[in-house]
Amino acid sequence: MAAFSHKNTKGQTYFLHMRDVVLRGSGKTQRIYFFAKVTAKGSLDALPEGYKVIENKKTGLPVLKKA
Repeated sequence: MAAFSHKNTKGQTYFLHMRDVVLRGSGKTQRIYFFAKVTAKGSLDALPEGYKVIENKKTGLPVLKKA
């Protein structure tokens, strides 16, 4: 299983992950997506439908944005 990866303009590779978290105030569950430099539990094979990858121009960190 190969995780979805994105190489930024600085040449660093990041891998997409997903996690369901419980919000403290309401107790509701919300799904979050994030990029990390190493693969771990929760890594995704592909982009979620309706999202695209953009890059923070200052730091080079990739971020998911709704398309």
